[in-house]
Amino acid sequence: MKGAGILNSKEFYTVRGYEILDKKNELLSHSMEDYMEMIYRCAIEEGYIRINMLAELLNIKAPSATKMVQKLGQLGLVQYEKYGIVKLTAEGEKIGRALLARHHIIEEFLQNLDVEENLLMNVEMIEHNVNANALRKIELLNLFFAEHPDILVKLQEYRAKFV
Repeated sequence: MKGAGILNSKEFYTVRGYEILDKKNELLSHSMEDYMEMIYRCAIEEGYIRINMLAELLNIKAPSATKMVQKLGQLGLVQYEKYGIVKLTAEGEKIGRALLARHHIIEEFLQNLDVEENLLMNVEMIEHNVNANALRKIELLNLFFAEHPDILVKLQEYRAKFV
């Protein structure tokens, strides 16, 4: 029977199973990652973000943002000050920088593939489910396309045959 090897495989898991295997040493949920990335985006310009602005940018209510920021504070990633000011700690800044870089790598990859419809949604869905090794290979492919734009053009021409 074709595919019987999969049925006997000990390496097949549900998506959640792979997440657990891949991220067993990580402490941030997908939602926490989104908060950290957004806080970092704003911290680049202002050095901080206010709870109300964070909630607005993430399309959530301020009390939800406050609860999550408090959790991130307990993890030592942010400092939450009076009057709703949120600042990243040194560790939080490091994580935020990496999360934003991951976002940009996936976004560039999808743009190279001419994914336009629901680009942000696709980036968000992929970035939380890609491991470091796959991300590095995607980044290398992006760099390859940047250094060899003629090959990217060939890919686009090839793809046009099927659209």
